[in-house]
Amino acid sequence: MMLNMVLRRIWIGLATMVVVSVIVFIMTSILPGDVAQIVLGQSATPETLAALRAELGLDQPAYIRYFLWLGDMATGDLGTSKAGGAAISDLIGGRFGNTMLMAGLVAAISIPISVILGLWAAMHPGTWLDRTVTFGTLATISVPEFFIATLMVLILAVNLHLLPSTALLRDDMTFFELLRGLAMPIITLVIVVSAQMIRMTRAGILNVMNSPYIEMAILKGVPRQRIIVRHALFNAIGPIINVIALNLAYLVSGVVIVETIFAYPGLAKLMIDGVQTRDLPLVQACAMIFCGTYVILILIADVGSIVSNPRLRHPK
Repeated sequence: MMLNMVLRRIWIGLATMVVVSVIVFIMTSILPGDVAQIVLGQSATPETLAALRAELGLDQPAYIRYFLWLGDMATGDLGTSKAGGAAISDLIGGRFGNTMLMAGLVAAISIPISVILGLWAAMHPGTWLDRTVTFGTLATISVPEFFIATLMVLILAVNLHLLPSTALLRDDMTFFELLRGLAMPIITLVIVVSAQMIRMTRAGILNVMNSPYIEMAILKGVPRQRIIVRHALFNAIGPIINVIALNLAYLVSGVVIVETIFAYPGLAKLMIDGVQTRDLPLVQACAMIFCGTYVILILIADVGSIVSNPRLRHPK
């Protein structure tokens, strides 16, 4: 049964990517602007524009361009940048590494903090500690990320002069220099993604605490901390894994504002640059990478939920 559920989720993920590919192709095709005009400039003649469009394949019907593009994507050929002529795989390679570096650092900090604070709040429901954590996470979720980023710059860079206001990333940096150079976007993203994970951890634990077997353990005198850590946490791990997967997907695909504010050379900013230059193959490749990352992380979360649920591991 577990294998069937995993295979079904894989097929759903593949179907999702096909549907997203259609949406991405349609949306990028109707973007205003002409890449040929951008490449050749405003002084280009109609003849040269038509020749470049034919060279780039822009004069073909939309459905033919879609199937050609989909076939190339399926074989790993991301194509060539229409604006610069470089291979898209080369443009994406370094940027994707930068994005994964940022996502990895943020995840390594935010996930332990979120689980610990969520457990701590669940161990002391209704106390000032629980209210403080609940209010702080709710306030953070309600504030847009660009405001948090701007506030961090104002406090840590402008007023206190502790950190650089933009992200600094070089190949010859030591690990501690790297942490200091990326501290501003890391702090901003840790604050943004931790709030949801803290709230979900707390809510999942408290929901499990209302189960009959937990009430029985409480009546037998088992300490609350032991019940939460030894029993409730493992039964609440499914929703926690799902919210962690969603936040990891956000760290890869949804950090456009943060990367733009701190001038971080990541994949999301590369996609924005592609939109500005009407480089449709680059935008399409970035969008499909984001979709693939989301599908893979959700698949991992689903498998984790199945493994952590005894009723799914051992069906009757």
